[in-house]
Amino acid sequence: MNKIIFFDTETTGNTEKDFLCQLAYKTGDESFVGFYKPPIKIPPEASAVHHITNKMVEDVLSFNESDDRERIKTIFEEEKAVVVAHNAQFDLMIIKKEGIIPKNSICTLRLARYLDPEGKIERYNLQYLRYLLELEVEAQAHDALGDVLVLEKLFERLKNKLIENEKLDEEKAIEKMIEVSSHPSLLRHIPFGKHNGKTVEEVAKIDPSYLEWLLKQKIESDQVDEDWIYTLKHYLNK
Repeated sequence: MNKIIFFDTETTGNTEKDFLCQLAYKTGDESFVGFYKPPIKIPPEASAVHHITNKMVEDVLSFNESDDRERIKTIFEEEKAVVVAHNAQFDLMIIKKEGIIPKNSICTLRLARYLDPEGKIERYNLQYLRYLLELEVEAQAHDALGDVLVLEKLFERLKNKLIENEKLDEEKAIEKMIEVSSHPSLLRHIPFGKHNGKTVEEVAKIDPSYLEWLLKQKIESDQVDEDWIYTLKHYLNK
């Protein structure tokens, strides 16, 4: 039987250059949250999101120096462990920097998109889905443990929807969730810029040069934009 581990990280930012300053996980009845001193300063933009300050972590160890690292590495890398995160590619990148590479993972962001084939949901970020789907959970937003509690509820909702839609048992549903999470999502709408609200397919027909420009921006960016790069290449036939 698979061991499902819900986890979340809070970091110094949202790029490939950023580092861990908080990690939380929950598996069964066991939950954990820890703070760590990152190798770079936490900028005010990041603190404004998760409210972790440099002063809060100045006297704690880095994750690599802490006793938590080996224990978490063992738990996350177990053969039957399946780690679950929202926008998992980012969180997996962050823990990979700390030498933790889980064998199996599920991304609830990609699953939410997969289960919305007509693109009816306006946004897919965790807190939006929390309130859209009326998930009953007492949790503080943008706190690693709070987000884990919301993530657990979202995972159950998505799993049940997948079981219902595709007539799967629970084991097959988990396998399908891992498979869906393993490749990029095809995004449908552009939520910014001069083509805000239009479908990517529509913009590919009326203004392909904009998509070419956007692809160049995404490739050169240090943010984790695998889904956007995949989508733009798809519609530009690259």
